[in-house]
This record gives sequence, C-alpha cells and structure tokens, in this order.
Amino acid sequence: MAQNLSKLEQIIGYKFKNIALLERAVTHRSWAFEKLPDGGGEEIRDLQNESLEFVGDSVVGLAVAEQLFVLNPKASEGDLTLMKHHLVSTDSLAKSAKSLGLSKFIRMGRGEEKTGGRKKQQIQANTLEAIIAAVFFDSGYVAARSFVKRIFAEELKTATPRSSLDFKTLLQETLQAQKLSSPTYRTVKTEGLPHERIFHVEASWENGTVKGKGTSIKAAEMMAANAALKKLEKERKREKEKGEKD
Repeated sequence: MAQNLSKLEQIIGYKFKNIALLERAVTHRSWAFEKLPDGGGEEIRDLQNESLEFVGDSVVGLAVAEQLFVLNPKASEGDLTLMKHHLVSTDSLAKSAKSLGLSKFIRMGRGEEKTGGRKKQQIQANTLEAIIAAVFFDSGYVAARSFVKRIFAEELKTATPRSSLDFKTLLQETLQAQKLSSPTYRTVKTEGLPHERIFHVEASWENGTVKGKGTSIKAAEMMAANAALKKLEKERKREKEKGEKD
C-alpha cells in the first residue's frame, strides 16, 4: 500500500506530511466494513473516507467559487452559480478523478469490487473530494486551493459567463449521474397583465417536485431547475450527515 500511495502522491503532485490522511482518503467504506465485519463503530469511521469526503465537498466548492470570481469579476451571481454547479458536479469530479487514474488506488471491499464499484462515477468523485480534504487537513486551505486549481485548470480556464450550460442541463446531468430519469416541466399557473405575465412552472422527477416562476415559460423552467438542484444538494448533504452518524 505504501508504494501505491507514493505513486499516487507523484500523480497528484502533492507530498503528504501525514500519509495516513491519504490512505484514509482512498479507502471506501466497503473495505472498512469487511476489515471489521463484526462492527467497529468509530473504528470503522476512522478507517474510511466518508468524513473526509464531507469536508472535501465544502473545500472544493469554496476553491472553485473563489477562482471563478477571480477569473470572471464582472459575472453575475447566476452565471457564477451555473459555472460552479457544473465544475463541482459528480460528472465533472468523476472525469477529473478518471484523468488522474484514481480508480486503481481505491481500497474497496470484494463485494463492491465485484459489482463494478471501481468504475462508479460517485465513488470516483467521492474519492477525489476525500483527497482534497486530506490535502486541506495536511497543509491547510492554500495548499488545497492550489491542488483544486491544478486539477481543474482547463475547466476553470474555459468556463465563461457565456457558457452554453444552463440549470436545466445541469439538472438533467445531475439526475443522470444518480441513475434517475430526466425531469419533466409543466406550466401550472399564469398571472398578470398580457404585457406583464408571470409564469409558474413545476419541475418533477422521480423523487421530488419543485416550482419556479419567471417572465417567460423558459425563464420559469430555469428557476424551477435551479430550485431542484438546490433541493438535490441539500438531500445529498443530509445523506452524508446521516452516514456520519450511522
């Protein structure tokens, strides 16, 4: 394992002072549970990467938001939000993890391995977040920010306020990453004078429904998709917190 970790350090371009942090960052919970099959409570939590992943999610979000603001000082909040959503999405994180070749360094249980866990986008994305957190705990935010800037260099450079991405596209990508069907949109109400119309649209998907409003149906759909993304993000964080307590 030590040799593998040394090779991984070379790949990610960071030398750990505390190598145990990197070891934990690449350890999936399935490995920890098989290692301690009779339970282990806190010991199992200390062996796997979910807590680090939780922190890494916040670190990468802050680092990406900071860099987008620096690179696009005149961009609106909406533009910055769109770009950030895309860059920190599971799909984007998994692509970066794949480009680094992280999958071969992940420690996972035999059961997860047999079901193709090493190729799962979510596991690859989570591992990358855990590594970012490991760098953060090893050397602080500046080092973690530098790492994030390096692995997202091309994406940060090409992201612009004129990006063709939109909230509807991002929502579809997010649901696809979770193996859920595409959302549907339905205009539920129209109000106001002919020249001051306000449209209310409902966005629905397998596990939820939200509403949005705008001065056109397209704008209302965008707002509904944005609300859906926020709801999915909250649910994801609740699941992480629940996993921490279990």
